[in-house]
Amino acid sequence: MNPDLSRERATASFSPETITNILDGCPERTRRRREIESLVINDPSFQNEDPNFLSRSERYELAIKKSSQMVKKMRDHGISDPEEIYWFKRTCLGSKTDPLSLHFSMFTDILKNQCSDTQRKKWLPLANSLQAIGTYAQTELGHGTHLRGLETTATYDPSTQEFILNSPTVSSIKWWPGGLGKTSNHAVVLAQLYTQGDCKGLHAFIVPIRQMGTHEPLPGVTVGDIGPKFGFDEIDNGFLSFSKFRIPRENMLMKYAKVEPDGTYVKPVSDKLTYGTMVFIRSMIVGDSARSLSRACTIAIRYSAVRHQSEIRVGDPEPQILNFQTQQYKLFPLLATAYAFNFVGSYMSQTYHRITGDIQQGNLNELPELHALSAGLKAFTTWVSSAGIEECRMACGGHGYSRCSGIPDIYVTFTPACTYEGGEHCDDAADSQVPV
Repeated sequence: MNPDLSRERATASFSPETITNILDGCPERTRRRREIESLVINDPSFQNEDPNFLSRSERYELAIKKSSQMVKKMRDHGISDPEEIYWFKRTCLGSKTDPLSLHFSMFTDILKNQCSDTQRKKWLPLANSLQAIGTYAQTELGHGTHLRGLETTATYDPSTQEFILNSPTVSSIKWWPGGLGKTSNHAVVLAQLYTQGDCKGLHAFIVPIRQMGTHEPLPGVTVGDIGPKFGFDEIDNGFLSFSKFRIPRENMLMKYAKVEPDGTYVKPVSDKLTYGTMVFIRSMIVGDSARSLSRACTIAIRYSAVRHQSEIRVGDPEPQILNFQTQQYKLFPLLATAYAFNFVGSYMSQTYHRITGDIQQGNLNELPELHALSAGLKAFTTWVSSAGIEECRMACGGHGYSRCSGIPDIYVTFTPACTYEGGEHCDDAADSQVPV
């Protein structure tokens, strides 16, 4: 142990274990989290490789291999609780991204919450077994969170009981979905529903995009990888367009809104059931803001404790840069912010699960508040955390610019959260027609 770190830790006026238990929720959760993490740390399959000298394709292939191992190991260990899955995945991946992340989050969550009972029985086993690997295709070149402006169409043909998916313009091409470029063979696609000559607004459809045997794109589907990005080298963000591509009527997600065989549209019980998917992801992002900022703060503060620079008096030892007031002014408020975001993230998660439980019972009273909280907090926490991570990088001087410090990877992985899943345009989501 570096003596500077040992000395700093010895001067703490509180019990680090007590703080850890508070952050985890209770001592039992701390014990279980450490147990889950040890399964990864002590497993030779998950020894860290250095990806910094790999090409983008090689990083993707390594990530797919690790993701597959991760799923297998979780099943071998019988890990099925959502929080324990998160602990396991976080320990496996660190700051790296996972090509299967959207499959195990948005895609499976939508199947659970938007499918009818019959649809769930068909699709969930396929998704859980990774026969159907899915992503979530909402954003288009022309529109993102302005859901009413999305241009992809799904026109119902009663003569065949099929929906015809079409991408009428360049700006209607789906753009950015993670896992779409190479990994997925299915997508939940948001499209404007047309039936009996009328547009019924945006609805979700389960759409096969690649052959499950050969993984080749299906006729009428154009799909591929959008290319290198600022970060996310392990993620195959993709594009997707349709040319009169037909899917069965049963592939429309029909827990709430429905289209009958003759084309009759059955609207949802309440138009408040319109913004569930983005609310779910936004509630998760609030917690991710805390975790990403806290990791950057940990690196920067530990570095500041061991880095010595600029002797005050000639001949005296160089002081730790942590003792400079300007360094404290930069880092300590960010550390306090990370704690605050951690607690609000826990509150947001609990609130989401409580209110969605109420929704399942038919009580929609608190749904607008959940939407407002998740949208506002998502926008605020991501902006503050992204700026804070960059502040931590600069507080480490030149070493913060090296990827060896870990902060550049944290930054490029987290900063897209300021953009994706919106949050800044609340009215667009609220006015859309996306069944929860």
